[in-house]
Amino acid sequence: MSENNKQLIPTEQIINKIFLIRDEKVMLDVHLSEIYGVETRALKQAVRRNMDLFPDDFMFVLTDAEIDIMVSQNVIPSKQHLGGSKPFVYTETGVAMLSSVLKSKRAKEMNIAIMRAFVALRRMILNHTEIRLELEEIKKKLANQDKNIELVFTYLDELIEKQENPEPRRQIGYKRKDE
Repeated sequence: MSENNKQLIPTEQIINKIFLIRDEKVMLDVHLSEIYGVETRALKQAVRRNMDLFPDDFMFVLTDAEIDIMVSQNVIPSKQHLGGSKPFVYTETGVAMLSSVLKSKRAKEMNIAIMRAFVALRRMILNHTEIRLELEEIKKKLANQDKNIELVFTYLDELIEKQENPEPRRQIGYKRKDE
């Protein structure tokens, strides 16, 4: 395996650190600093020095309510895990922008791995959506089959009832007077 293809952290581990907050797939600064091999404090300092590169759709700060939700869902063990300050969370584009702020070789390599993880996650979601659409189509077909089978049984019941209780047939032909 060549150096370029060798990932330092498996894609699955990175995907497990991507969360949905405010309808955005994001990563917490705590997790990014672990991946990049830098202190969270250093990551935040680098971002603060370059805030013009991180508009709200690239990076935002979690509210207290969002932090409580993250703790309650065991995303983070406790508020203390955050180091006493509110975490920065980065969207996919924000993570891409981090590569221009963090200059280390490891940060660049990890950024590539993170971008691949976002792409893999997008593919999984797309595949999941396709599978769900196919299942819905199958369910519709089955619902129609159920209706058709019910109709067949209804017709069979009617035929059986007619055989058990046949209507008297009207005789055809001439009638004799003595009958």
